[in-house]
Amino acid sequence: MFLDSRQGLALALPAALFALLMFLVPVGILLSEAFQYDGGWSLGAYVEFFSKPLYQKVFFRTLKLGAMVAGTAAIIGYAAAFCIVNLSAKARGQVFGLVVLPLMISPVARTYAWIVILGRTGIVNDTLVGLGIADTPLRLLFTETAVFIGLLQLFLPLMIISLVSSMENIPRDVIPAARVLGANWLQVFTRVILPLTKEGLVIGGTLVFTGSLTAYITPAILGGSKVLMLETLLYQRVNVSNDFVAASVIAMILIVMSFSTNLLLKRIATARS
Repeated sequence: MFLDSRQGLALALPAALFALLMFLVPVGILLSEAFQYDGGWSLGAYVEFFSKPLYQKVFFRTLKLGAMVAGTAAIIGYAAAFCIVNLSAKARGQVFGLVVLPLMISPVARTYAWIVILGRTGIVNDTLVGLGIADTPLRLLFTETAVFIGLLQLFLPLMIISLVSSMENIPRDVIPAARVLGANWLQVFTRVILPLTKEGLVIGGTLVFTGSLTAYITPAILGGSKVLMLETLLYQRVNVSNDFVAASVIAMILIVMSFSTNLLLKRIATARS
């Protein structure tokens, strides 16, 4: 039995009203503060935000780390997904379970584990000092490298899952046929695999990039006050400085960057069609 448009609208109305009242209205009120400046409505808050060297540095650092994490996740994700889809059914399920397993663990616990690994008395420094590679423990925590590693470990499974779902839909004989016709592996990837998995790449890229932009726990723990990102700066503006105008500006920037990323990736994928 199919529902007509009126019945479908009536059933969807409660959920729509709940989302409107509990999410859109509060977010709208918060973001509206970003356009209030000197008692009026203007873009003055954005001009002031981007005129400060610290905010500029934090903005470009967030953008850079998000792009690096997404790009690295795509490279590793394609290699992992290609291996997974070519395994037997039993082995594929086991390996895929290992990929999904980190998602079942709290991001806080996963991030704190990196302190044990990268700390001054952690596994990495103990190994470097023990092998004589370094005379004293290196400062690995509270660096951009630590934040990058933490974010990559946090969101890589999302990229792999997206790419595996796309690769499973590639016909089995397409890649062998391309190889028989003389294509090398680079040509197979750029002309066969990439066009056929672009939807998975768009989804995975959006999830990883926007997740890296908006993650708070990992940058706060592994970066601290030395490696500020937009989300940690947002927390400081609200809880330390009570600067809700700057916080609203940062929130709006994060939202715009997230939607822009999805639109850009879709446009690139469409252009390659």
